[in-house]
Amino acid sequence: MQQLIDYFETIPSLHRSLILVGGITFFWILEGIVPLFKVDYKKWRHSIPNFFFTITTIVVNFPLAFLLLNTSDWTVVNDFGIINWLPVMSLWAYVFLGVLLLDLIGAYTAHLVEHKVKPLWMVHLVHHSDHHVDTTTANRHHPLESLIRYFFTLLGVFVVGAPIGIIMLYQSLSVVLSQFNHANIQLPRNVDRAISWFIVSPDMHKVHHHYKLPYTDSNYGNIFSIWDRVFGTYMIMDRDRIVYGVDTFPDEKVNSSVVGLLKQPFHKYRRPTTGVEVDS
Repeated sequence: MQQLIDYFETIPSLHRSLILVGGITFFWILEGIVPLFKVDYKKWRHSIPNFFFTITTIVVNFPLAFLLLNTSDWTVVNDFGIINWLPVMSLWAYVFLGVLLLDLIGAYTAHLVEHKVKPLWMVHLVHHSDHHVDTTTANRHHPLESLIRYFFTLLGVFVVGAPIGIIMLYQSLSVVLSQFNHANIQLPRNVDRAISWFIVSPDMHKVHHHYKLPYTDSNYGNIFSIWDRVFGTYMIMDRDRIVYGVDTFPDEKVNSSVVGLLKQPFHKYRRPTTGVEVDS
């Protein structure tokens, strides 16, 4: 474990890029082998706006990385943060708890807030308006959302007191797990259900991308599924009934346009309507 943390403390930018590109490539190929939904659209054309927003996410986060480093260094030097206030524990437990809590604040809480605060929902809408969710959808975030997510990650680093090695490990896992649970892949139902007891599985997250409430407001997790179960936001839905998109913004042409997506946060506020059926 120490060697792993040492690696992530000094992980080269090239290696971080390879994690991002390698994950997309792997799941892109897997989608062609075991697809959940048959691809009846031009996959490369669909991916163009998603790749555009992947690039904007990198552009937004790169110059702000020094804030994460400085905040992390401050918490370590001053012995500040939850994992530094707890009794001495094994390195495995220390790292696991750090990643778990960063996932709670940087991913689950950020995601929940984006759904509950009206202006933030309009920003997050860019992610939900994808009519063909696949692994490239994982990074489909408006530049404003990249800033929002960055703020919550920074808050998480401060509250948790995570050293930079844990932060880099968390961000790497977050990228790969998001690509995994957005991927258009079909796992055996019992395998997917078993996975969902520990991490967010593809079927679990696809429920979140159903076009109507209450499903849209469920399954907010990114890495660990425990938070949805603990806070009562976990929902189940037959994957064959899932319809992607948002019912109040149904124009697929606009939702596939980079210009249209950049303008989405500034439209009049609208929320999905409540669905009729709820699976138990």
